[in-house]
This record gives sequence, C-alpha cells and structure tokens, in this order.
Amino acid sequence: MKKAYIFPGQGSQFPGMAKDLYEGNEKARQMLERANEVLGFRITDIMFNGTADDLKQTDVTQPAIFLHSVVLAACLPDFQPDMVAGHSLGEFSALVAAGAMDFEEGLKLVAIRARAMQKACEAAPSTMAAIIGLPDEKIEEICSEISKEGYIVVPANYNNPGQLVISGNVEAINEACEKLKAAGAKRALPLPVGGAFHSPLMQIAKDELQAAIEATEFSSPRIPVYQNVDAKGHTNPEEIKTNLIAQLTAPVRWTNEVENMIADGDQTILKQVFVLFQLFLAVDMQAMAHPHDDGQHRILADMQQCPLALKEKAFLYSGTWQISSINLPEEFSSKSITI
Repeated sequence: MKKAYIFPGQGSQFPGMAKDLYEGNEKARQMLERANEVLGFRITDIMFNGTADDLKQTDVTQPAIFLHSVVLAACLPDFQPDMVAGHSLGEFSALVAAGAMDFEEGLKLVAIRARAMQKACEAAPSTMAAIIGLPDEKIEEICSEISKEGYIVVPANYNNPGQLVISGNVEAINEACEKLKAAGAKRALPLPVGGAFHSPLMQIAKDELQAAIEATEFSSPRIPVYQNVDAKGHTNPEEIKTNLIAQLTAPVRWTNEVENMIADGDQTILKQVFVLFQLFLAVDMQAMAHPHDDGQHRILADMQQCPLALKEKAFLYSGTWQISSINLPEEFSSKSITI
C-alpha cells in the first residue's frame, strides 16, 4: 500500500499556525527560530499572534505556509511517503520534505518567490477568477479568443474536472467571466487576489526566481516529487529545477497530477487522499470568493466515483482544512491526507 503526502499552497494560512508545534516540540521550535534568523524578522510572531490580514501579506503568507508544512512533516514520527506533491507554493514544501533541497535553502527560495511575485503584482493590475461547471476545452477556447498582447487571460489552475481558475489582466478577466457565463458556466467567481499567478504576467518574477533556483543546490529526492508543470513524478535534480523555474508562468495541472499519482500508486488509498484534497480546493475557492463570510464555508460532496462514496461535508475555518463525518479506514489518518 503506497502513501502520498500533499502540501497546500497560498490561501491555507490562519492565525495561530504552527504555534502548537512550537510550544510542544523542541525540533519544531529550533526550526522555526532558525527560520526567524534566515528571514531577518520574527515571522513566528506574525504566525502565532498576527491577524488574518497580517497573514495576507505575500512576504509573510508564503514563508508561513511553507514553514508550517515542512516543520510538521519533519516532526511527524511516521512521515514515510512513497510520493509527494504540492499545489503551487506547496511544491516547494514537497521538495524539502522529499529531500530534494534542505530546509534553509527552500525557505530562502520561497522568500525570494514571494517578494518577486509581489513586484509582478504591482507592475500591472491583474487578478484571477474561478470558473465552475464548464469543460476545460471550452474555457481554453474562450481565453484564447480574448487574449492578446497587453490583454492577457489564460487558464492557470486545473484544480478539478469542472473547476478551473483563470488568470490575467483585470479587464480581460472581466470579459472572460462574462463570455464564460454566456457559454454555460455555472459560476465565474472573481477572486480577491492582487495578481495573475501562473500566467505570463509573472514573467518578471520568474526571471528573478530562476536566478535563485539555478544558484541553489538540489539533490535527488528520496521519492518521486510530482510537479505542477507536467504533472509527472521526478527524481532528477535538473528536471526538477527546470520545472520549478517554469512554474510561475505555467498552469498548475493538478487534475493530471492527481490522475498520474493514482495510476502510479495504490488506486484506493490515493484516490481517497486526492478526493479529499479536491474538496479542500473547492472549499478554498469558495472562501476566496466570499472573504467576508467569517471564513466558514460548506460544500456537499457528490463523489459516487470514489471508493469512499463521500457524501458528507467539508469545512474551511480560516484556512484550516477539517473533515467531519467521513468514514475513513483506520489506517487512513487525517495527518496523511494533507499537511
């Protein structure tokens, strides 16, 4: 039986994150204090005591999520995955957890990534939108018809069949949303983000991050790391670096990544893992679309194709993913679902 660990990306931050680890585990405390030194400011003060708005600052958000994920993985006594993956930012966490680069180097790259992305966001008004209930091919077609130089809209996150996020200039996104709704999309939800992540508008961020990645030493990971750019598992350090460089301007092919991991691993367990993660992504999109709804959102799962036949509810509380009333096998613990 194979086990996969998957790591979340931006949007999964919450006040108090990693505080329990810091207070209850000496290894975690040492790692987090070292992170404060590497970053040059006490990010733990913001993680433990900051507000939700404090944690939305890009130069805080990305390192905080990375730290929480990596520190938790390092402190789990039974962390022995057969494969790992991460959604967008989460890919950096996955690479460190798999041994492709060390903790400090990973943290430095994430900090550079956050600052570079913020610069790119400030260069041009841009945003993203979640499109629900329309085939990927139709979304791609409409984006292609609209997009032109200086007026960009492209598919950015292939999160789940029937749920895709587009990215681009604000005006192009607005036009795309109207045309996609006219084409039959159930919903076209502009997201409260200030940048066109995973689009050509991140090119200046990509250039800066590329130099840092090329200067960083990568090792062969202990296990395959499935990457967003091509959705395949990799153990070759040069291939990993190439894909990581391309990630900022390329779409996250999460649906294909999920399918490939299931095909390469145990069909039942991995499918359970990823069905839950797809639920989390769907809830997260709802949370981003309705940020003033106290961070609490519900969706009903219609998962007849899943061995678990999930029909219960998933909840998102201020970015913390929780599952209730789902009957899982005893060996399928929540900590092996997502970190």
